[in-house]
Amino acid sequence: SATITPIIRRGVPTAIVYEDDLATSFMDQAGNADHVIAATKAQVENIPDLDDETAGALLRTAARIARTIEAAFHPDGITMMQTKRPAGWQTVPPVHLHVLPRHDGDGVTLRWPRKEPSLTELQSRASRLTGFV
Repeated sequence: SATITPIIRRGVPTAIVYEDDLATSFMDQAGNADHVIAATKAQVENIPDLDDETAGALLRTAARIARTIEAAFHPDGITMMQTKRPAGWQTVPPVHLHVLPRHDGDGVTLRWPRKEPSLTELQSRASRLTGFV
């Protein structure tokens, strides 16, 4: 299956934007010309599997890339996205964040139906989560 691991390990040519000991970022040939991927160097499948230090490094790298895209390309907006498993739209491992500059009318879409749950339902669901945090 396809993976970004060869890119992280420099097994294939790529356009590196920034990297440190824990994370790297590179331009994505499968995306648009300004699309950047931020990825951990650790071979971890998904965000829930990351330790706090690596998760922090991934988000710091993505934030740095977002600031850099703002300064260099002046987009109308930025979409940052992480996907998990095929049902969550993940197409390749390991864990990575997409940092996608957006422009009015660029044709990129991301939609899901609004459910508008009641505050009571949200509070009930939040209480289920607090025991795991």
